[in-house]
Amino acid sequence: MTLAPTPPAPAPAWRTPFENDPAGNTTATYTECISYYQKLAAAYPAYLHLAEAGPTDAGRPLHEVVLSSAVSFSLPSKESPDGKLKLTARKPVLFIQNGIHPGEPEGIDASMMLARDLMQQPRLRKLLEAVTVVIVPVYNIDGMLNRNSTTRVNQNGPVAYGFRGNARHLDLNRDYIKQESRNAQSFAALFQKWQPDVFVETHTSNGADYQYTMTLIATQHSKLAPALGTFLQGQLLPALYQGMEKKKWPMTPYVDFEGQTPESGLRAFLESPRYSTGYAALFNTIGFMPETHMLKAFAPRVHATYDFLLTMLETVGQQAPALAAARTLAAADMAAQTTFPLAWALDETQHETVQFRGYEGRMKPSDVSGQPRLYYDRTAPFTRPVQYFNTFKPTATAGRPTAYIIPKAWTEVADILRRNGATLEPLTHEVTAPVETYYFEDFKTTPKPFEGHYVHSQVRLQTRPETTTFLPGDLVVYLNDAAPIRYLMETLEPQATDSFFAWGFFDSVLQQKEHFSDYVFEDLAADLLRRDPKLRERLEKLKQDNAAFAANGPAQLEWVYQSSAYHEPGHNRYPVARWLGVGKLGE
Repeated sequence: MTLAPTPPAPAPAWRTPFENDPAGNTTATYTECISYYQKLAAAYPAYLHLAEAGPTDAGRPLHEVVLSSAVSFSLPSKESPDGKLKLTARKPVLFIQNGIHPGEPEGIDASMMLARDLMQQPRLRKLLEAVTVVIVPVYNIDGMLNRNSTTRVNQNGPVAYGFRGNARHLDLNRDYIKQESRNAQSFAALFQKWQPDVFVETHTSNGADYQYTMTLIATQHSKLAPALGTFLQGQLLPALYQGMEKKKWPMTPYVDFEGQTPESGLRAFLESPRYSTGYAALFNTIGFMPETHMLKAFAPRVHATYDFLLTMLETVGQQAPALAAARTLAAADMAAQTTFPLAWALDETQHETVQFRGYEGRMKPSDVSGQPRLYYDRTAPFTRPVQYFNTFKPTATAGRPTAYIIPKAWTEVADILRRNGATLEPLTHEVTAPVETYYFEDFKTTPKPFEGHYVHSQVRLQTRPETTTFLPGDLVVYLNDAAPIRYLMETLEPQATDSFFAWGFFDSVLQQKEHFSDYVFEDLAADLLRRDPKLRERLEKLKQDNAAFAANGPAQLEWVYQSSAYHEPGHNRYPVARWLGVGKLGE
């Protein structure tokens, strides 16, 4: 279906705050936005449903807006006494989330306009016969209420806007996996409820200057299941680029150069699960972050976002059978998959070529420092081929266990897993079983806090087979076909980029709780070495191989302690065990 790029002007009563500003430089306030959707819900109850979807750190509820055709959509009724929305048939679900960074508000205003037009224009409403649309009008309500005109110092409008951080000063686009904010917790429940086929989160870019109003981050195809990666690259992305070109909004992949200019080549964005699209990929959902360019005026940024969302809706409807087939195949492949990648790096041996529309980067003296500074010369536009590095390769993998066993004490971890679709089965009796246990040998930690955490990386593990006794109430999560397998692997394997260990959820095991007094343990250590010749041989070998160690008496005493039964077994021991058995644990 080909749609006109410019919709008819709405009646004055239905114009948004953005549309009521002749300069097109106004974004809706939080109250104006929610009031607008309430007005739509009251006027079009057969097609649009507005509901509260959980709390946020701001103390205001997260909202969901559901748009669907009259054929498949019904409001709460006697047939749904729980008051929940009922959809009578499964169609592709397009999930649109706005305002995660409220200083980047284009999606907030564009979605208000799109929801209205889907209600008021019959030719657009027909699109809802093929796709269900779910909109989160504002995700970071906290930040939207913190309205100002200064924090987006590089951005060209609007006049006033929200703040990037939420009420706890968290960047919510780093909170999708750890889910510390109430916003993220409510989102996770909403995401699991809908299990969308396509997820879109609207943004505004920073960085270089270029001719495009719209740039695009798509889920990294290398990280998707092969069927979804092939569908994304071969069908969905080409249609989106062509559709936007027809609407007079040429797009480019998100602009991230190794240097400051295109000569270094475009680098694809690697979205680990802390980000929205990385999180969505764990559940075989294709994600997109449309990023309008900060230096373009606000009005064209809003209109480009509107047209992108409309193009996405059109395309998902047109490609619904292929999308469904790709997701079905991806789920089947994941159910059979035995080894999972956990970390990735850019493959610089592979690239494609894109025609990039930029401006020449030049140097001139800084008026501040007098030193050379970069600027982009808008009198010198160009279109030239640029290398685009868009392939990633795994740098860490792990085999899939039958189940993970989580001691019942780790309630925070258990709560997050349940919120994201995992089923945790408590043991009803004591069970002794052979398992794989990780011990931490080394890792790196950020020197400064990031989003409230000192994040770990470059984790090096020792895997030991152990026979362990588990207690009633300890939790077993099976990686069966019904489980969110990839999500479990990337949160519970410590070496994964955004694992719960990486975010510090298990830091208490890294601290030794008991130790020794040197002058007492000296005699005990000497006796240990006399009674255990092999232990003595290992110590002497270490001294021969390492002169610094040989000259360090306290280090040798510590080594003997850690090699003895006196060293506490829980120190540096990952508390989540991997069970590789068959069937049910304890049966």
